[in-house]
Amino acid sequence: MAGAIDERVNAAVDAWLRWVPSWKPGTHRGRSRLCRRCTGSPLLAAAGLTSDVPHQVTHALVSRMQRIIDKRVDEFTAAQLPALHDELAGEELWRSGGYDPAEGLAPEYEGLDPDPEPDEGEQPFLFTLAGLAEESRPEPPLPRPPLSAEEKQRLRREIELADAHAEETGREVCFALMTHRQRIEAAIQRFVEPQIQAMLDELSQHLEPPQ
Repeated sequence: MAGAIDERVNAAVDAWLRWVPSWKPGTHRGRSRLCRRCTGSPLLAAAGLTSDVPHQVTHALVSRMQRIIDKRVDEFTAAQLPALHDELAGEELWRSGGYDPAEGLAPEYEGLDPDPEPDEGEQPFLFTLAGLAEESRPEPPLPRPPLSAEEKQRLRREIELADAHAEETGREVCFALMTHRQRIEAAIQRFVEPQIQAMLDELSQHLEPPQ
């Protein structure tokens, strides 16, 4: 199974390396909130990415790694955790009936807030993607019979097993990602840092010298 993780991480890093040359500063709206996916993520440390690297660049890699973890947990849940799988399948079936602004996003945009706060001085948006999603949400399904105490206990246990499997997979992904640090660092130095330096140089040219 470790081999499968190594192969998935290798393919994801390859995909990220193909994307990095297309990154340009200022091609996306700045975020007004901390990114819940990236903030404090051990994946950043495993990849050797520092806070100096632009968020969209790091987010694109973290999201690709998170997809690996999520897929592995989904596979484990479907094969080993029937109660949790049934609960999640019912929830997913209900949500799939409406508009989902996060559906089908490329990894570099996955997990970001679809409705960033307006900049200071800007008027509030006339509508939000989250609002559209809420308006298109289908009627909730008919309530199912309440779970018995035994079923609740089993569901809690399966949630714990899924969480433990996610943590284990996350560690495996981190270890696999560490072997790609050199490739990641080289891509940052070649495609990202020159653009940042060019921005700083341009900014310094427009600054007035001190009187």
